[in-house]
Parts: sequence; structure tokens; C-alpha cells
Amino acid sequence: MKAIKIMFRPKILDTLKGYNKDLLLNDLVAGIIVGIVALPLAIAFAIASGVSPEKGIFTAIIAGFVISALGGSRVQIGGPTGAFIVIVYGIVQQFGVSALIIATFMAGILLIGMGIARLGSVIKFVPYPLIVGFTTGIAVLIFSSQMKDFFGLEMGAVPADFIHKWSAYFQHLSFINIPATIIALTTLLIVAFWPRITQRVPGSLIAIIGTTIVVQLFRLPVETIGSRFGAIPSSLPRPSLPNLNWEVIRQLIGPAFTIALLGGIESLLSAVVADGMTGGKHRSNTELIAQGAANIFSSVFGGIPATGAIARTATNIKNGGRTPIAGITHALTLLIIMFFVGRWAALIPMATLAGILVMVAYNMSEMGSFASVLKGSGSDAAILLITFLLTVLVDLTVAIEIGMVLAAFLFMRNIMKISSVREVSYDRENEKSDVTGRYSLPEAVNVFEINGPLFFGAAYKFQDAMGIITKPAMVLILRMGNVPIIDATGIRVLKGVSEDARKKGTKLILSEVISGQVREELKKSRIQFKIGKANITDTFEQAIKRTREILQDYEGTKLR
Repeated sequence: MKAIKIMFRPKILDTLKGYNKDLLLNDLVAGIIVGIVALPLAIAFAIASGVSPEKGIFTAIIAGFVISALGGSRVQIGGPTGAFIVIVYGIVQQFGVSALIIATFMAGILLIGMGIARLGSVIKFVPYPLIVGFTTGIAVLIFSSQMKDFFGLEMGAVPADFIHKWSAYFQHLSFINIPATIIALTTLLIVAFWPRITQRVPGSLIAIIGTTIVVQLFRLPVETIGSRFGAIPSSLPRPSLPNLNWEVIRQLIGPAFTIALLGGIESLLSAVVADGMTGGKHRSNTELIAQGAANIFSSVFGGIPATGAIARTATNIKNGGRTPIAGITHALTLLIIMFFVGRWAALIPMATLAGILVMVAYNMSEMGSFASVLKGSGSDAAILLITFLLTVLVDLTVAIEIGMVLAAFLFMRNIMKISSVREVSYDRENEKSDVTGRYSLPEAVNVFEINGPLFFGAAYKFQDAMGIITKPAMVLILRMGNVPIIDATGIRVLKGVSEDARKKGTKLILSEVISGQVREELKKSRIQFKIGKANITDTFEQAIKRTREILQDYEGTKLR
């Protein structure tokens, strides 16, 4: 229990010490502004994900509150994000909304498990090309999903497949709604250029108010949230636990894991960005547990997946938010808006939301980072392109899985390149050596040097090197000073060498075993017992001394 308490310590417990009126005022102002910014985004993300708009608002309120109250970052703002649109839309299309709620609940449990297992620092080491690849892919898919509403195309359901989607768009180009297109373009321009006027009031809010008034005033033939989805509820739904059974768990474990991994990566990236802006330091494992709790509560209230939102977190910081009170205020602001103004949200034009999401897709695209990675090493470029193409053309879950496997294989290949095993050559006449230096070694001794991790990817090199020994030696010294780690395959190979040496009457000495991990594995695998503790040395000098003792014993035995 003590370990769990240390691992899970919400930042709000620290920030409330010394809390004062100035901090409270700044947090309240920042929270209100972020709440206003979050409203159109929550609605837009929900609709783009294939669910009704109120589910995005429920998620922003419930998950936003929990993430701020329990999280490991002082300024993190949580809620639905663009990163989830693709995976959520896919789940809804394939399994339905009820399955999405179950997958979100399961993802929350997985995230809590990740936090308890202290995987917070590990998730941050997901390869950068992989992150850029699926993030840019998601941006392309978000952009593609908005073309129907952006141009007001009169068409049926939009195909889920990327190629079929664009094929359907081109087939319906003659059905473009000019007023809807103008509304969408106007929204895009306002969102893009409004920050040059002021950053205190979000451009998305100005665009929504302006275009909604214009559409209603001139009665433009433009589809609105209300005409497609009906009225937006002005209260939270009653909580209910999802109906879990083994068949459902087995079916949804893949999507749930993708939601959890994506949520973990997104939230910790957002927390890192926030640390850079404020000079703070987040608690990654606490943050994962909070994200898990947020997704569980979101699903209980019928919401969608949530995570830390980089853009809204940055907005919070820029407007003076410095403690979790700002995030809590943002959630309460959304709750008040839903109670008193929510019904007016039904008047928002769908084209306006499409314009906002096109700008979201542009901001997510990371075109500069994409081009930079593409110009880098071949391995990074391969991970980037494969992840990107799989995200766009196949499925985000598949993209992450294959991207991670590919990244692991390429990493192992690079490690194999730096791993080497070679026989030490030296001038016996002058008793000099490029490795052994001044040490005098008789003909009956072979010395090999291992460099790099001795793991399954490099073990074959070791086996090949041992195969070059044509004449059995009295003593075989393996220099392992540059071996930081060893795995089960490396241990197995060492056992094989030890057994082969025993059959040939050769004494095996492991020299310069200084890595604690290597020593522990040698002990656990009983190799230390088989070859003798005296034959595992800390230095090469000790190995030479031990070699002479072995040879002297051999000579003494011959004389007897």
C-alpha cells in the first residue's frame, strides 16, 4: 500500500499548499477561457467520431474534472481529442456505440494497470517516427472525414475506407452546397487569423457565434447540429456500468489496448509539453492512473475516450492557469454552459464544425516533423511511412502494432551492428597485443573479446566466432567488459561454450564481468557454479593470474 501511495500522488495535493487569492483568480480566468474553447471542440470531436454531440460534452466535463483532480500534472487539461477520432469512428462503425463505451471502460482499466506497473516512463520512449507517422495519418483521416460537411455535399453515408471515401466525394462534386462551403471557408479563415487580433478569445468561438447568427438570420440552407442530431440535452445522464462478458472482452481487447496506448502517449506528451512551458515536472504514473480513472468515469456516463489535450493545456498555461483548479474550473464551466446554453448549440452549422476540424487536422499534421524524419535514417523513414500508410489505408490499431514490431526489429538490427565478437590477435614473439597489451600469454591460451549486448539478436555472431577455433586450447578467456546485458539466448550460448570447453578439456574464464545484470544472470543460470566462481573475474589481470594458476596446476599434474 505504501508503494501505491507513493506512486499515486495527485499534483493537487502539492499545489494547494500555499494557495492564495492571486493563484485562484488566475486559475478561474484560465479555466473559464479553456472551458469556452473546449465546447466547440468537444462537439466537433464527438460528431467526427460518429457519435452524438452531447457525448463529447459529457466526456469533456467528466473526464476533464477527473484528470485535473487526480492527475500528475499541475496544468493538464483533459477531454476528447482529435487523436481518438479515427479509432472511435472505426469501433462505432464496426461494433456500435455500446461497444465503444465498453472499450473505453476497458481502456481505463488498462491505463490504471500501466500506472500501477510504473510504465509511465516506458511509454514516453515510443519511437518518435512512429508517433509522427500515426499522428500525421490521423490528421489526413480527420481532414478526409470532413469533406462532406465542409462542402455540404448531398450524399448518403460516407464510406469508412479512405480510397472509397474520396471516390464517393468526387462522384458527388456536382452536389456542392455553396452557402455551406462559404461558411466552412469563413470559419477556417477566422480560426487561422483571429489569433493575430487576440489570443484571449478563441477564434473557434468567434467563428461559431458569427456563422450561426448569419445562418439563422438569412435562413441559409445549411445543415445544423439540430437538423441532424436533434436537441442537445441540458443535463448529465444517469451513470450505468457497461455490461461486460468474456466474449465482449475478447472482441474488444484490441481496440481497448489501442485507446489505452494512444491515450497514454498523448497525455504524457501533453504533460511533457506543459513541463517545458511552466518549468514543472509531472508524475507520469499518477497521470496514467488518473487518465484511466477518467476513461472509466467517462464510459459510465456514456462518454467517449479522453486524454490530455496539448492545445487546450497550452491555452490554459498561456491564460495564467498554474494549478489543477484551472482544469476543474474548465470542467465546471462546460457543465454550466450545458445547463443554460446547451440547447442553443443545436443551431451551430455542421459546415462550421467541419472548418474547425480541418484546422485541427492541419495543426495535427506535423508536416515539418514528417519531412524531417523522412530525410533522416532509412530505418526511421521506413517506420514513419509504414505507420502513416497503415493508419490511412488500413487501421490505426494495425498501424501501431506493426509500427511497434517494426521499430523493435530495426532497433535490434542496429544493436546487432554494434555487437561484435572477435579473437584477440597478438605478437607472441614480442608479447604485445592490441587488446592484451603487455601481458604474456602462452600458446595454449585463446582470448576472445565480446562487445555489446549478448542477446538473441547477436548470439549467432558469438557462435560463429567460437567456430573458428580449430585447435582446442588449455584455457579460453572471454573478455566481457563491454557486455552491458545478457538475455536467455546469450546465457544458453555461454552454457554451450562451457559444455564444449569441458568436453575438450579446456578451462573457461569469463573476464571483466562488471555488469551487475550479467553477474546476476550468470548466478541464476548456474553458469557461475559450473565453471567455478574463481573463473569469473573482475579484471583482465585477474584472468591472466587465474590462467597461470591453471597452467601451473596442469604442469604439476603432468610431473606427478
